[in-house]
Amino acid sequence: MARIAGVDIPRDKRVVVSLTYVYGIGLSTAKQILKDANVSEETRVKALTEDELNRIRTEVVKYVTEGDLRREVTLNIKRLMEIGSYRGIRHRKGLPVRGQNTRNNARTRKGKPKAITGKKK
Repeated sequence: MARIAGVDIPRDKRVVVSLTYVYGIGLSTAKQILKDANVSEETRVKALTEDELNRIRTEVVKYVTEGDLRREVTLNIKRLMEIGSYRGIRHRKGLPVRGQNTRNNARTRKGKPKAITGKKK
């Protein structure tokens, strides 16, 4: 199993799809990484040579991924909550942050049902 940025990526999938298993790398970023590393998107992970894997690893290092990115996102959310911004308050209450409607579907989120102020039954 190939290991990139501390994550075991699936062997039987195409490289471009396997790279998306790394937190912080989506499809467009994966395509850019493979283009810069000069590796075909169609290649399966199990068919990669050690040289190609090393070229991919050197390209992935240029991006913020996995633990560093998770830490950065968590600190950003904590900062919003500390300064008491609207988004921070929504995070604290566990309600939708990005303007979604709370009248109907906010209750499908994970965890205990949240009481929505002013909502009648």
